[in-house]
Amino acid sequence: MKKIIIALSVLLVISSCASKKDSPAKGLTDYMSTISATNLKTNLTVIASDAMEGRETGSEGQKKAGRYLIEQYKNNNISFPKGAKDYYQHIPAAYLNAKYKENLSDSENIWAFIEGSEKPDEIVVVSAHYDHVGIKNGEVYNGADDDGSGTVALVEIAKAFKKAKMEGHGPKRSVLILHVTGEEHGLHGSRYYSENPLFPIANTVADVNIDMIGRHDEFHANSSNYIYLIGSDYLSTDLFNICENANKQFAHLDIDYKYNDRKDPNRFYYRSDHYNFAKNGIPSVFLFSGTHEDYHKPGDDVEKIEFDALAKRAQLAFAIAWDIANRDKRLVVDKDGN
Repeated sequence: MKKIIIALSVLLVISSCASKKDSPAKGLTDYMSTISATNLKTNLTVIASDAMEGRETGSEGQKKAGRYLIEQYKNNNISFPKGAKDYYQHIPAAYLNAKYKENLSDSENIWAFIEGSEKPDEIVVVSAHYDHVGIKNGEVYNGADDDGSGTVALVEIAKAFKKAKMEGHGPKRSVLILHVTGEEHGLHGSRYYSENPLFPIANTVADVNIDMIGRHDEFHANSSNYIYLIGSDYLSTDLFNICENANKQFAHLDIDYKYNDRKDPNRFYYRSDHYNFAKNGIPSVFLFSGTHEDYHKPGDDVEKIEFDALAKRAQLAFAIAWDIANRDKRLVVDKDGN
């Protein structure tokens, strides 16, 4: 009888260890599933509506979109970051106009925060720009894909992390959700943050940047089950492996590295907000589904968004950020980025 009890005890210990080992992946799957096409559509229908007037940098339409984003965070008990007075990082017009003198008004980055449980001073940034190009010749350029798609993905990613935290499975590292302004005029908002960071750049572990993930391009006319990843291997082998593994285990998208080539004539690596983190030595990955016939045109509307594809891509971004935030050691920078 004593031998049987000992054997049962060993089995229970093994079973317990196995369940503990499996729980992070199980938890990730559970929280990923909260990022739904339905929720994304609800928010994007507002963010990319005519009422937002194309979200030109510093315009009342953009500020209205910003207030809507903040309302979503408040409704889900997601706070602004520690050390900040509110959800805004204010950027003066003088800064926005210093390079190109475009007569832009004052604008704001918007941030939300999920504090880490074990390494709260290490920061994982998840970013997207919420500005677009406004109204031209009386037509509203709604920017549903560019970058309404990334904007609403950030809201859902934040909600997923918050749910995990509320259930006792919050990220070990802190997650800074960063909606940046002025991207369309030269990556101004992300540049401003990189020069005026709320948290030390030395403590910033990675940036997961999302820009245009709501449609398909001409190279994927037969399927939207893909994503372009750009920059994941430029600074950190760890980040490249995380992206690959997250996709293989959870998202099952076709990863296309077409635009990851440093000689890419489109220079997409240098044209979205991750670049202002990467140039400071922070491992960064840019999720992108390519341009299309409505890029920077008035036809970039909500009814053309492929919400199932948008949801899967947003889930992948979450899975990548989840791994970065929860791994035992921070990402190793083992490349010079050149």
